[in-house]
Amino acid sequence: AGFVVTASWPIQTEMANRTRALTSAALASSIWMVCKKRPATAKADWESAVLTDMHQRITQQLRDFWDAGIRGPDFVWAATGPALESFSQYPAVRKVEGGVMTIGEFLNQVRRFVVDFVVGRVLSQDNPDGASAAAEQLDDLTAYYLLHRHDFGFEPAPIGQVILYGQSCGLSDRTLLQTWDLLANSKTAVAESVEDEDAAEANEAESASPGGATVKLKAWHQRKDKNLGMEAPGGQAVPLIDRIHRLMQLWKAGQVAHVDEYLDTHGLRGQELFKRVLQAVLELSAAGSEERAVLESLSNHLGVKIARPISGTLPGM
Repeated sequence: AGFVVTASWPIQTEMANRTRALTSAALASSIWMVCKKRPATAKADWESAVLTDMHQRITQQLRDFWDAGIRGPDFVWAATGPALESFSQYPAVRKVEGGVMTIGEFLNQVRRFVVDFVVGRVLSQDNPDGASAAAEQLDDLTAYYLLHRHDFGFEPAPIGQVILYGQSCGLSDRTLLQTWDLLANSKTAVAESVEDEDAAEANEAESASPGGATVKLKAWHQRKDKNLGMEAPGGQAVPLIDRIHRLMQLWKAGQVAHVDEYLDTHGLRGQELFKRVLQAVLELSAAGSEERAVLESLSNHLGVKIARPISGTLPGM
């Protein structure tokens, strides 16, 4: 429309007990943006420059939003306004390979950057910014798992929020349920993926059920695929969370020799990112649970330093 975003604020505008919220997975906040007309002299710029500017522009904003207690999908959406300040400066953003970056493509980049920011704080409370760099190396499924586990645990999660998290990690809700077997339906069938909130609202009358459609994260012992941790769909690299869940199943079965063989075959003993994810999952587990006992045993076996138990929430939540 030829406008430049000059300022934005995430504002809590919705009541959790309003009529529409009782049968939907709507977000609790809106984004207010202040815009002005873009100068006629503005020129196009390259994708790399715009993304670099976006990263620099929103990093401090994300820290401020986090410190203010904004969490979950609302945290993802809160970054939209500041990020658009970078994108909207230019009449077009060019790709090196040719063509023009669409607003949808840009927002996908923004969402993944926000995911890496949050996952960085799950991976390390002592050095979250440094861990965000490590989060950028994570495979999509493991990043999604940590994001979902941190915010919802194993409780039912609204499908609308699952869709947003999945899209932020390059995954659809259907893929998470059927291809990766990471989620299970709570009460209703899989909701159709939507591209934006308007489409979601248009379909709510047809897809909503009392309390809203929900799904749950599968626990390590509920993932029954015999090839778990050995191969991935479509010849993709095996996600770290799949490797951890396979190791947990082997350890629980008392197959220590197979644990060692698996660790050595896949070069996991010296892989720092693997150890970070293992530690993060351990810290998210409930004290006294079987999951925690298995993870602590695995960590001790690997010689990974075990941090003090935490409740599964981060400071300020």
